Amino acid sequence: MNSKTRRLLLLCLAFCFFILSCSEQKKEENMLLRHVVLIKFKEGSTAEQIKAVEEKFTGLSDKIKEVKDFEWGTNVSPENLAQGFTHCFFVTFINEKDRDIYLPHPDHKEFVNVLVPVMDQVLVVDYFSKN
Repeated sequence: MNSKTRRLLLLCLAFCFFILSCSEQKKEENMLLRHVVLIKFKEGSTAEQIKAVEEKFTGLSDKIKEVKDFEWGTNVSPENLAQGFTHCFFVTFINEKDRDIYLPHPDHKEFVNVLVPVMDQVLVVDYFSKN
């Protein structure tokens, strides 16, 4: 292989790697950051205390603009594998930066202050959505 052909081949390979990296970057930019929170309440927590937690958490999407989507619900699984966790909250962010603004936000901290006295356990998982 002569040097001209070798340079052309290297240029083609470099271009292919560039296209692949742009494609992968675009794919990552389209992935949303999901913040999943599962809550197990302390035994003896009252319906009013639990309702206060629900209201504080659901209100965060109106107060913190970085929250792009929010949904929640209570466990209805017939499998009996919930280990006492009754509530699931699902918060969506565009990226880690938005999540990092949300976590120390005063309204989020206020929610945590309502949650902690009645919370037995909490499980939090963050992940980037994949299709």
